[in-house]
Amino acid sequence: MMKWLVVLAALVAFAECLHKMPLIKGKSARQTLKEKGLWEEYRKSHPYNPAAKFYSSGTESMTNDADLSYYGTISIGTPPQSFSVIFDTGSSNLWVPSVYCNSSACENHNQFNPSQSSTFQWGDQSLSIQYGTGSMTGLLGSDTVEVGGISVAKQVFGLSETEASFMTYMQADGILGLAFQSIASDNVVPVFNNMITQGLVSEPIFSVYLSGNSEQGSEVVFGGTDSTHYTGTITWIPLSSATYWQINMDSVTINGQTVACSGGCQAIIDTGTSQIVGPTTDINNLNSWVGASTDQSGDAIVNCQNIPSMPDVTFTLNGNAFTVPASAYVSQSSSGCMTGFGQGGTMQLWILGDVFIREYYAVFNAQSQNIGLAKSA
Repeated sequence: MMKWLVVLAALVAFAECLHKMPLIKGKSARQTLKEKGLWEEYRKSHPYNPAAKFYSSGTESMTNDADLSYYGTISIGTPPQSFSVIFDTGSSNLWVPSVYCNSSACENHNQFNPSQSSTFQWGDQSLSIQYGTGSMTGLLGSDTVEVGGISVAKQVFGLSETEASFMTYMQADGILGLAFQSIASDNVVPVFNNMITQGLVSEPIFSVYLSGNSEQGSEVVFGGTDSTHYTGTITWIPLSSATYWQINMDSVTINGQTVACSGGCQAIIDTGTSQIVGPTTDINNLNSWVGASTDQSGDAIVNCQNIPSMPDVTFTLNGNAFTVPASAYVSQSSSGCMTGFGQGGTMQLWILGDVFIREYYAVFNAQSQNIGLAKSA
């Protein structure tokens, strides 16, 4: 009996090392703009440019993605001030709006007030993050940041002073980047790095589960994995570059036929991009293979009734096949159906965003620099 109690105590202690950060699947900017009757006009003046986030110009970039919908709440400061953020594996900085910001985007979001936090300290650098449609500029400071029950001390983050108008229509207040320090603006140490060095997680791993349609249930787990969210085994894929969470993709196929990424390409697993994005010529080919036609705003439209007969698309990553069915890559709304394959322009990098991650539970190991994928439960 005593032996079992010891085992049980060890299991309980171990279970406490998993820190779950629930995410809400909220309203996207597209939905908000459509409700206000502003969508068509907005999209015409601000074409979707998913690649903007990945053009390295020394400043970190971010996309004007209108379909991002997963947010989690963190707090900053003593006493804590709360913010909803996008947990973004495609960027590396943390930033939130501040009381020094007069942009319209700051006025309808929570703003950090450093004078109300006893643990806040100013940094000596400014921060500039490029968007697809403008930029966010601000100042760096440091404070205690609480994420999923973990308190990270002296975390450097950005306090925005100006924000692109696009942010007005996003539900999230800010962004929490989960990629590597090598691409962080001002070489700031990312939140997850600090969790590891401050000994706050039992393993240098975080994992992401994105639920399909329900508002509740999505989560980021810091310090390990949650086996209730996947079935079968986790397939591990080594990173080809520890900048983004970047891996080798061998091909994109339909019924065994290569339709994109012929001869291989690079892909990143990115929770901060809603679609699967690739070079425009590849994406156009992929969309025509599945029977979609692209409208003037760049959306690939399909007839909703065709979904059951549309083909699976297989992404082969480092020799392992990951298949995404039409039920997963087509999104349905009151205004019809469209595929989740987005044009990335001339950029050669593929982005496997939320459309892919909803199908495959993703595990990110910062130490061994690999990504684990398993079928979502």
